[in-house]
Amino acid sequence: MQGSRANVRPGGRRGTASASVRERPVTGGRRTAGGASYHGDMSELSLAPALLLSMPQMNDPNFARTVILLCQHDADGAFGLVINRPITTTARVIARDRPDDAAEHELEVWVGGPVEPERSWILVHEHQGNDDAIRICEGVYLSTSAALLRRILDRSADARTRLVAGYAGWGPGQLDAELAASAWLSMAIQTDIVFDTPSADMWTAAIRRLGAEPGALQTGQGVH
Repeated sequence: MQGSRANVRPGGRRGTASASVRERPVTGGRRTAGGASYHGDMSELSLAPALLLSMPQMNDPNFARTVILLCQHDADGAFGLVINRPITTTARVIARDRPDDAAEHELEVWVGGPVEPERSWILVHEHQGNDDAIRICEGVYLSTSAALLRRILDRSADARTRLVAGYAGWGPGQLDAELAASAWLSMAIQTDIVFDTPSADMWTAAIRRLGAEPGALQTGQGVH
C-alpha cells in the first residue's frame, strides 16, 4: 500500500505539509511455526511483522531510541514505520476523493522515518471497514482511506488512529547486517505498546517488556 502525499519537516516541532492519499504495496508473508514468515523460498525467513528497538550500536541519529513497526522484510529489503516520534505540524491536505478541495490544518503527525517524507500512512488499531486497509497483524492495520483522513482532520477519529509521514527502508541484506551487528532488538508486536504507551516512554517500556533495563544496555555486545 502507499500512503498520503505529505511534505513534513520533522527537524522541528512545526513544519509544513501537503497531503493526498496514494498507494504503496506492503505485502505479508505466511507464518511459520516459529513465528517468522517466509516469502517464496523457505530459506528466506522474515522477521515481519515485528517491533524493532534501536540499540546503542545504532549511530544514525534518525533512529536513536526509536521503536519501528516492521511491516515487510524479505530478500528485496525491508520496510517499517517509526512509531514513537510525533510532531505538531501545519499541513495542507488534499484527499484523493476531493483533489480540488485543499485546506490548511494543524494536526499531529508521527514521523515514520527519513525516507520519502512526502508520503504518509494511517496507522489504525481496527480495520474500521476500510477496503484498502492492510493487516500488519491482529489489531494493527495501515490504511489510505480518505474518509479516515477527514476524521483525523476534524478530530473525530478514534484515539488509536495516527497519521504517519515518511518511512524507514533497507536495501537487500541491510537490515540483516544491522541485526547481526546488534543495532536492533526485535520483539513481537504488542498493541498496548503501539497504541497505549506515551511516545516518550515507548522505547523504555518495550525494552523492559523484554526483561532488560535501558540503563544497562552497552555498545558492542547487545543485550544478553
